[in-house]
Amino acid sequence: MEREEFLERYRHSIAHVLAKAMIELYGEEVQYAIGPQIEDGAYYDFWIPKSLTEEDFPTIENKMREIIKRREPWTREELSREDALKLFAKQKFKKELIEDLPDGEVISVYHTGDDFVDLCRGPHVENSQELMNVAFQVKSVSGAYWRGDEHRDQLQRVYLFVYPDKNALKEHLKWLQEAQERDHKKLGKELDLFMFDETAPGMPYWLPRGWKMYQALLQYSREVQRRHGYTEISAPLINNKKLWLISGHWAHYINNMFMVPGVSGWLKADADLSGVMENPNDTSLPEKTVKIQAGSVIYNRENLDTMAAKPMNCPNAMLTYKRRNRSYKELPIRYSEYDVLHRKEKSGQMNGLFRVQEFRQDDDHTFVMESQIEAEIADIISIADEIYNTFGVSYRAELSTRPEDFMGDIEVWDRAEAALKKILTDKYGEGGFEINEGDGAFYGPKIDLQIKDALGREWQCGTVQLDFQLPHNFGCSFQNAEGEQEMPVVLHRAIYGSLERFIGIIIENFKGSFPFWLSPEQVGIVPIREEHNTYAKKVYDALSEMGIRTEVDYTDKNMKEKIKTYKNYKDPYILVLGDKEMAENTVSINMRGSNKQVNNVPLDVFLKVCAKMQKEHTLELTDDFS
Repeated sequence: MEREEFLERYRHSIAHVLAKAMIELYGEEVQYAIGPQIEDGAYYDFWIPKSLTEEDFPTIENKMREIIKRREPWTREELSREDALKLFAKQKFKKELIEDLPDGEVISVYHTGDDFVDLCRGPHVENSQELMNVAFQVKSVSGAYWRGDEHRDQLQRVYLFVYPDKNALKEHLKWLQEAQERDHKKLGKELDLFMFDETAPGMPYWLPRGWKMYQALLQYSREVQRRHGYTEISAPLINNKKLWLISGHWAHYINNMFMVPGVSGWLKADADLSGVMENPNDTSLPEKTVKIQAGSVIYNRENLDTMAAKPMNCPNAMLTYKRRNRSYKELPIRYSEYDVLHRKEKSGQMNGLFRVQEFRQDDDHTFVMESQIEAEIADIISIADEIYNTFGVSYRAELSTRPEDFMGDIEVWDRAEAALKKILTDKYGEGGFEINEGDGAFYGPKIDLQIKDALGREWQCGTVQLDFQLPHNFGCSFQNAEGEQEMPVVLHRAIYGSLERFIGIIIENFKGSFPFWLSPEQVGIVPIREEHNTYAKKVYDALSEMGIRTEVDYTDKNMKEKIKTYKNYKDPYILVLGDKEMAENTVSINMRGSNKQVNNVPLDVFLKVCAKMQKEHTLELTDDFS
């Protein structure tokens, strides 16, 4: 069957079977809310007179199979609002949904057999017999608020895996197990790379090992960009609201910015603030009066002295460019930045390193003449090719066009979109890229580069955004060949995108076993006994002088314990040094990922191999020390 049909009909129908099973298992007092299909199955929200646990999952699954085996017919019926309210008189959530429907809306229900009915648009199967071969499994149960509102009823959400057959479900469960083993949050903790704390939600602490890897990524990015003529700048992290008013972020991005509002003054005496609501979206809740103590500061974000942490680097690059007069002979001017950025997110949206509130980008703003756009974007794509190849990941390009809240003239947007379409067609061929209508930035269309990881998942990392608006807002200009003032075009560009997100992706992609050049610690040194520490220090110094990240354990712990520690950290090479190695100036090497040991390798040979892998950013770990 087609994927869309499976999503719309079969997964949705299985959700109805789940609802019917819950009522048969736990009684007529069960309240069933909503139950949509999702990417890997479906879920349904319930109020149930007991707390569900994993022990209940087999009982639920067996009841669902029993219902399907009845081969009951599914019939659709359209009702008036009055009849629908009568039908669901004992179901509070269904009644609320019906009452919220606009006048004239078609109200349809689906009957499963003679004893279950659900409010639904459909489509659904015609008979439960169609679901006989569908494979499903209860995935989990979690808490959920009715309509996502923490002030409303708390429900139990039952998730299902639903696939066309047993083999498809088995493959998905296998994939899921692999994904769990690769989970960057789990590996990040095991490898001691980063941590989070509730005092700074969504803002990672980079631990010593993780920060070394972070710096390796930055160093590689800087190396590539230096070869392509980029210059690096750094700008203030907190800026006055005047900057964001000029750029347009104040109007378009204000809810995602961390602010330090301006001060209007201080309260002379205690004051009561009335009309305070727990939830501005629920007018049924009573209003409160809040007491504010004397001496409290009164803030007002409309004050001129309001400051905001920057969510992006664009406005600072504009000010850097316009600090003096420019000539066409200077262009392109490429300003690279790695400054810390802050973007305010809802707590439920944050997810490890994938979605954070503090991050860095391999950001760049390049100022060009219109005649230089095509060549510059071609160069950017070549950088993306090089960097993504280094990590062994493939990517596809996607063009995002004008959004509803766009700034500027439609004619300018049309010209910009036409330019990007030509560039992508020349690079990837006709139809070799996707068009994502309406998903551009508010200041211009963009090319997004979607990379694919080891599990086949796609991630938007790289981006090239064509901007005719910000240079206009900031009055940026250059003197052209005719001696006239002309406005430059700005290319916003990133390849990693958020370094935090990119690191999360590559942790999972490499399962924590990073390429040699990227590993937090590249070589672990294990002197067998304390009398071998002097030679271990010699080896350590030789590697460190070359810039190889090396750790050594000089303690009198057991050799196997030392080796195990470095293995757990997934160090690429572990050097074991004893009498023979010290006497012959050699090393014995334990290879990561195997029990293979390479003995009697001359130290200078090992150093050359490490230097080669470091320089070439080798993807595979070599075992050739000949």
